Amino acid sequence: MELAMIGLGKMGLNMATRLVRGGHRVVGYARTKETVESAIHNGIEGAYSLEETVGKLTSSPKIVWVMVPSGKTTTETIEKVAFLLNKGDTIIDGGNSNYKDTISHAAMLEAKGMGFVDCGTSGGIWGLAEGYSLMIGGDKAVAERHAPIFQTLAPAADRGWGYMGPSGAGHFVKMIHNGIEYGMMQAYAEGFEIMQAKREFNLDLHEIAETWRVGSVVRSWLLDLAARALADDPDLSGIKGYVADSGEGRWTVAEAIDLDVSAPVITLALQNRLRSRNPGPFGDKLLAALRNQFGGHAVKKE
Repeated sequence: MELAMIGLGKMGLNMATRLVRGGHRVVGYARTKETVESAIHNGIEGAYSLEETVGKLTSSPKIVWVMVPSGKTTTETIEKVAFLLNKGDTIIDGGNSNYKDTISHAAMLEAKGMGFVDCGTSGGIWGLAEGYSLMIGGDKAVAERHAPIFQTLAPAADRGWGYMGPSGAGHFVKMIHNGIEYGMMQAYAEGFEIMQAKREFNLDLHEIAETWRVGSVVRSWLLDLAARALADDPDLSGIKGYVADSGEGRWTVAEAIDLDVSAPVITLALQNRLRSRNPGPFGDKLLAALRNQFGGHAVKKE
């Protein structure tokens, strides 16, 4: 099959490269000339505008995979691409869009007679070699028509990808996936911090991670990555404790509240990420001041 890949960041470039290696023809577009030229070296056919990208697709119906930042950028890109396509063509959104936006995008394209597939994508920078986990939403017939693409991107043709449900379901499931990821990462972080604080045992955290990787009930790919990070930098001295978030954890917590579902682990993991960005939280200063006010407890001055 042939398709266009709009957005050639790390994930988009790796996905396009995997598709090319799997025998698909991919026309790639990014905003910068340097990014497009880098993609060309990976076997991707480059284009320098949306018009040129769509124009280079020779088969019909045309397929355009959008892999750009969620929110306004995704909406504007889908609208611009839709203007260049015809009835029967399909747009696939493989980014981390909010599922509510996805439902709106699907309705807009359906009114134009176009297909739309939302594809929650997990795999990060390892997806090129290992394959991607794909959570697919949209009209089932449209999704099934593009199965060869998903089979190539997944770890195997029959594993790692699946149809989740109607439009929005793919991105919804990916949102929850990332919320779970927050909780798992936080549990590992807290456990290793406790062990690191037990100074009298002089624990080798890398050795512990390697031991847990085989046979343990807490083994996982995240633990594999923890072992890798600790092998490279046992004290993590080269890393700042600043943890960003790309939005899915926030959306998961908001959804839990809307659905009256208790999700304390994911919520606290998100809150901890927010706290990590403030080296001297005002709230902590107020706590110290209050202890000083009511009990005369000493405070440390900056």
